[in-house]
Amino acid sequence: MTVTYSSKVANATFFSFHRLLLRWKGSIYKLLYREFTLFVVLYTVLSVMYRLILSNYQKRLFEKLSIYCDRYAEQIPVTFVLGFYVTLVVNRWWNQFVNLPWPDRLMFHISSCVQGKDEYGRLLRRTLVRYVNLTSLLIFRSVSTAVCKRFPTMDHVVEAGFMTPEERKVYDNIRSPHLKYWIPAVWFCNLASKARQEGRIQDSMDLQNILNEMNRFRTWCATLFGYDWVGIPLVYTQVVTLAVYTFFFACLIGRQFLDPSRGYQGHDLDLYVPIFTLLQFFFYAGWLKVAEQLINPFGEDDDDFEANWIIDRNLQVSLLAVDEMHMNLPHMTKDMYWNDCDARPPYTLAAADYCIPSFLGSTTDMGSTDRIIVQEPLDLRPPQPILKRHSSDATGSFFPDFRSNISSFLCHNLLYQLLKSLITK
Repeated sequence: MTVTYSSKVANATFFSFHRLLLRWKGSIYKLLYREFTLFVVLYTVLSVMYRLILSNYQKRLFEKLSIYCDRYAEQIPVTFVLGFYVTLVVNRWWNQFVNLPWPDRLMFHISSCVQGKDEYGRLLRRTLVRYVNLTSLLIFRSVSTAVCKRFPTMDHVVEAGFMTPEERKVYDNIRSPHLKYWIPAVWFCNLASKARQEGRIQDSMDLQNILNEMNRFRTWCATLFGYDWVGIPLVYTQVVTLAVYTFFFACLIGRQFLDPSRGYQGHDLDLYVPIFTLLQFFFYAGWLKVAEQLINPFGEDDDDFEANWIIDRNLQVSLLAVDEMHMNLPHMTKDMYWNDCDARPPYTLAAADYCIPSFLGSTTDMGSTDRIIVQEPLDLRPPQPILKRHSSDATGSFFPDFRSNISSFLCHNLLYQLLKSLITK
């Protein structure tokens, strides 16, 4: 079952994340405690052998081997290989969740567009959504181990009511070497076309919308099938696994505390317990375990998708929407904000702090008392000579028209320069 902790981290408080470290279900401790225990036991056995069992000559050989392993273990690119691999797995895991088939859009169209409150209309709508759910069930049976355990054979599918015995015969008579999840989708399209011919779907545009939504639903199902068929290349998974376990196999020998009296570089202190090596194992091996759990989210791990719950939910909701809720509307009444242009829902006392004024822009609170308003002076620019086309100009050239008084022009120019100098000062 998916482990949900969103409510625990809704607010950033002191030790909000630290409280999550005490959980067991879905935790890294549950995934890693076996490997971690084995690593600690093997390290302890080698340490005891080096300190108490080996002879002096054998100790010298073990010390040389330990220095050699410690020197070359760091050349294994564990961080790069493992980090890229986990990123790839997490992106793949999230894309599979995004492409889970949900029938909500289809059931909305069926409920509103397939008309008829009689028994045949009810049968028509329920059959359409049953074909939709049957399509997703066949896909989940092929990709999810939990769903396959619940519906191991087609007889269990018929017994659960997703398929009638007559439909089972038709399904079995269709010979195909491929997965036949698409057969209920074809039944759906044929039945929708028949409903249009019978007038149960009154407009061809409604039929097109229903078929488009069915194609979208089928695409989600095909995407899940594609993720199950084409996984992350096996060679990459093997490389990552070998890199991690080879690195820590070298650490079993290379991270041993050697005799400080021998004067080996980096072995001045004997702590018996390799604290940082254990932390490194916890982080790197835990990273690998995260990828191992997320690489196929349709298994039975703690954080895998609840495919059986999705099947139950989709069937219940879709049948309810197209049957009992078909044209079932509440009586329309005036809302409490009728003729109120300033509708404002009330706040509880606990939510009073969230009642804030509307945001009007970052410059709203900027004052204007400390600012000098500078107005543009009157247009005191000297009049420019007017360029007009000369009446006798056959070439189309322009000549200035000096019909205005030259003395007036000079006076305006002098007044303009004077006012300009005063404004500048």
